[in-house]
Amino acid sequence: MTVQIVHIGDLHFGGLADVPVVEALERMLPDLRPDAIVIGGDLSQRARHGEFQRGRAFANLCRETAPVLVIPGNHDVQWWWRPLIPFGKDAVYQKYRNYFGAELTPTLTIPGGAVIASALTAHGVAWGSLTARLRDIAVKGHLPKREMQRVQSIFANAEPGLPRVLVIHHNLLRGAMSNRMGLARWHRAQRRVVEAGTDVVLCGHDHQEGAELLDGRVTVSTAGTLSTRARGGRPVSFNFVTIDPAAVQVTFFRWDSAKQRFQPSDTAAFARRRTESVAPQSAAVPVTQS
Repeated sequence: MTVQIVHIGDLHFGGLADVPVVEALERMLPDLRPDAIVIGGDLSQRARHGEFQRGRAFANLCRETAPVLVIPGNHDVQWWWRPLIPFGKDAVYQKYRNYFGAELTPTLTIPGGAVIASALTAHGVAWGSLTARLRDIAVKGHLPKREMQRVQSIFANAEPGLPRVLVIHHNLLRGAMSNRMGLARWHRAQRRVVEAGTDVVLCGHDHQEGAELLDGRVTVSTAGTLSTRARGGRPVSFNFVTIDPAAVQVTFFRWDSAKQRFQPSDTAAFARRRTESVAPQSAAVPVTQS
């Protein structure tokens, strides 16, 4: 079975959202006929109520076309609560949960098509995401071991042969223009993704679209942004991911300002290796480091 996923990232409703572009995508979605729509975080700019309200309206409209999976990004986290309130881990997600539900890491199964699991990488100010750069205090993400153990269990219990798709917010591979990794301790994160038996990763955060292979076996689709801050002045974009038994294809739909619509442009294609589910106690698999 062929599975088609619209992969959207970094809308930044509030001061940065490119609203006419978002509205054009809303009109276009039914014509794409996807099997699922993934919104990979940063629906808001400052985790404000009005921004989340617009983000929820966008997600609800997407649900009229296909099942939707939504996760929070670092801009959706009230990170300033965590240093102020003891044990404030849950407080940072309070507003997000009010609009998108209590589950921060939903799972979506397309019968006979794919299992799509998500992992939380946006934790606000947390030990796992601290780096030597002060500016990273609430920007860097991290992928805890417990998150990938949970995902690995979901993949292991899924129907044999289904593609295993992982959704995270932060970019798993180094940004081509930013030259930055989205995750602290990214060596471990990459290793854990491979060990879990992942076939495809959907991520964002870097505001530049891309598609690459991790360890020669895991296709990584990095969504661009629908905000006014596309990296390097590039057109805003979203990704269209097609998974069939033989290959994974990632098509970039970029905004054509002259025609005022999204146009499919280049496509990255990767042969699909059949990945067997891996038990949680499996040994580490070497990962090519970016």
